[in-house]
Amino acid sequence: MPAPSLVIQTTYAELLERCASTAFSDAFPEDGTFTSKLIKERRYWYFQVRTQEGRAQRYVGPESPELLQRIEHHRLARDDERERRALVSTLVRSFGLPSPISKIGDIVSALQRAGIFRLRGVLVGTVAYQCYPAILGQKLPSALLQTSDVDIAQFTSVSVAMEDRTPPMIEILREIDKTFREVPQTSNRRQETSYVARGGLRVDFVTPNEGPDTDDPRALPAFQTAAQPLRFLDFLIFRPVPAVVLHGPGIYVQVPAPERFAVHKLILSRRRPPAVAKRDKDLRQAEALIEVLVERRPDELKLAWQEAHDRGPTWRKLLLGGMTGLSPHARDLTLKIVARPRDILPGIDLTFSNPPIRYDSDRDVITFDGQTLGGSVRCSVSREVLEDHFNADNRGRAGRIEAFQKNRSKIEGLLRLKYLTWPVEEPESVLLRTMDVEDLSNSLATRETKKGRAGVNAEGEH
Repeated sequence: MPAPSLVIQTTYAELLERCASTAFSDAFPEDGTFTSKLIKERRYWYFQVRTQEGRAQRYVGPESPELLQRIEHHRLARDDERERRALVSTLVRSFGLPSPISKIGDIVSALQRAGIFRLRGVLVGTVAYQCYPAILGQKLPSALLQTSDVDIAQFTSVSVAMEDRTPPMIEILREIDKTFREVPQTSNRRQETSYVARGGLRVDFVTPNEGPDTDDPRALPAFQTAAQPLRFLDFLIFRPVPAVVLHGPGIYVQVPAPERFAVHKLILSRRRPPAVAKRDKDLRQAEALIEVLVERRPDELKLAWQEAHDRGPTWRKLLLGGMTGLSPHARDLTLKIVARPRDILPGIDLTFSNPPIRYDSDRDVITFDGQTLGGSVRCSVSREVLEDHFNADNRGRAGRIEAFQKNRSKIEGLLRLKYLTWPVEEPESVLLRTMDVEDLSNSLATRETKKGRAGVNAEGEH
């Protein structure tokens, strides 16, 4: 029997808190002091230690109640690695949550120890996606969890402003695997953004492209590496959330909020050529997350979708285009949450090819299938519609079927209009009720009138 979601989330919450405390203690040994600075009306904390050259400071983070509590209990923190390993084991072995391959886990752990996530780096890509089953308390399809890449993002402005830095990136990675080497950039061979080891393991650094489009690498001084600028990445890594990679005793990282990850994948899918395998993976990851988010975090999904939609015509085109690649179920769930009709999506329609009908005695409806982008739609007509509007009153089941067949074209037109232009009621289905008919008939008449006028005007122009 699968573990209850609440049990998974409770166990994970305990692991997350323990890993956060341990990461904080490991980053700041006890022979130093915490000090703060006020920068642009916000307070930031640093850890100050004495060195042979004098005093040195390491960046801690922006002030928050959680940070102040960790500072207060810093000297009381104890190493509980054994307990954390037990929690990781429970989540992976007992509850079936994903963990990265060992080498990937070792790389992420090394990056964490070096201070990548303390310095506001964000783990993105599939390794970040592997964290969402634990965060959401819900398994995700295993085929979408496999990767041999580690992707790290950071805002360039944040990296420049940091008064702290990690060791050179190649040194960090070679401590894990001596075969790591820099991948030369075609545009600038002096600024490496990617590192690869024997066997195909790869680490990439990316940063938001917030100016004119460019392929030129941007320096990330806090990480002593460069990063590839990417459009739309700022949306993804805005306000990341803490997470634990389920490897060893747990690795405390920062990942994009799952709702931003899902929406970003929809946008990203339209930036890749159709034949590229990563495009399908983008869509399937977005789809799997949407199915869970609609149930667990509908408000957050709605806000993330709305933010992307409102960012301008290019964003809107990519977002809506990406949604056309979802399954009809996931697509309809999303549209229902954001309260938008289906016809905002490019190329969507509802068509009929004289499908066979069925009479559902339990619901007292006639049902048949229509075709839409990516699948079929269950179309239903209530008994009241046939009796109130199509002369089937007191004629029994056979009479209602006869009335439907006689008026099939008009009924299909009403169903099509409701499916495309009215709010989504149920995924992959549309039901015609008697109360809908008058409004839909008026709308159809108005559309026909406008179409006729447009035709007359077009003839006049000739």
